[in-house]
Amino acid sequence: MSQAYESATVLWPDGSVGPGRITVTGDRITGTEALGAVPPVSTGAVRIDGLIAPGYVDTHVHAGGGGDFASTDLDEVLLARNFHRSQGTTGIIASVVTDTVEQILAELELLAGLCDRGELDGIHLETPFLSAARCGAHPPALLRDPDPATVEQLIEAGREHLSMITIAPELPGALDAIDRFVAAEVTVAVGHTAGGAEDARAAVDHGARVATHLFNAMNPIHHRMPGPVPVLLTDERVAVELVCDGHHLAGEVIAMAIEAAGTERTVLITDAMAAAGLADGEYRLGTLRVKVAGGKATLVNADGSEGSIAGSTLTLAEAVRNVVRFTGLTPAQVLPMATANPARVHALDDLGRIATGARADLVVLDQDLVVTRVMARGAWLDHPTT
Repeated sequence: MSQAYESATVLWPDGSVGPGRITVTGDRITGTEALGAVPPVSTGAVRIDGLIAPGYVDTHVHAGGGGDFASTDLDEVLLARNFHRSQGTTGIIASVVTDTVEQILAELELLAGLCDRGELDGIHLETPFLSAARCGAHPPALLRDPDPATVEQLIEAGREHLSMITIAPELPGALDAIDRFVAAEVTVAVGHTAGGAEDARAAVDHGARVATHLFNAMNPIHHRMPGPVPVLLTDERVAVELVCDGHHLAGEVIAMAIEAAGTERTVLITDAMAAAGLADGEYRLGTLRVKVAGGKATLVNADGSEGSIAGSTLTLAEAVRNVVRFTGLTPAQVLPMATANPARVHALDDLGRIATGARADLVVLDQDLVVTRVMARGAWLDHPTT
């Protein structure tokens, strides 16, 4: 059965916003039409009050709503998926944090099965080939240099659903690992790195195409030791992830990064952990204790003191609003950073756009860019949104 929807404001793939009609059949968009104005009398279409945009696409998200993607418990994984979907994120590449290789392989088996069934859109391994010196919220004892046997295990376990892996390119064997992942059509991201500009450049030349949460967990810019940031920010081959919660990055840095990279290479992510959508308190990120206060998640050190930032409590809906506020860009300029851009970078061709043939994932936004309705795979959700 087909149903048409009309709104005075629809975000089209070319970035324009205007009146339009969208027809949905099953889980697909089967027709779109730009209108000069919304007809005053309905012609069988449902009138939508608000901006209709593509469903958000989060390509770096660990958990949320008390659930976690780094788990072998199906209910826990679906709890995280359902929370983010209820907030407008209908496209999800589930991110896995550092653990033993055996545990990671078990998690990959569960997540790949969910991808087989269309419950998730891919898997991101933010593990285990990271720098202990820039480990952030990853247990350094479980990090390791890339080796061919482990690389093959990860590729095999993820099957065709392993979308991305983050690697510190200065590690011994890293460039060979990048070559192998690229050959397996896995997007390689540079992150959690203590390397310099030359290491980042070598990684990109070998096929790395994403900067994992740019600025975070990497050497900062110094005028004589530039580090990886300038290379990743200015290379046209690289998409840059930004965590725009106001804790990971200052608003001025977010504005600078988007100005330097351009709106088409910027990808908004949440890097969310289990406390997203929940109250302040103590939680876990993988094997580590995390304290959330004022929406900021930090590790709890062994002596009880505050450690490094440990993911976020962000949703992509909040990230979009924050970027508009931090930069002064228009919603039409910012929304593709959370929809079309991540979909394009990760070859999710049927996500992130309102077009015939695309998956029927939609969000309805009010004038403050608050999500008021969510359609996932052609079905409206009734969950509360923020």
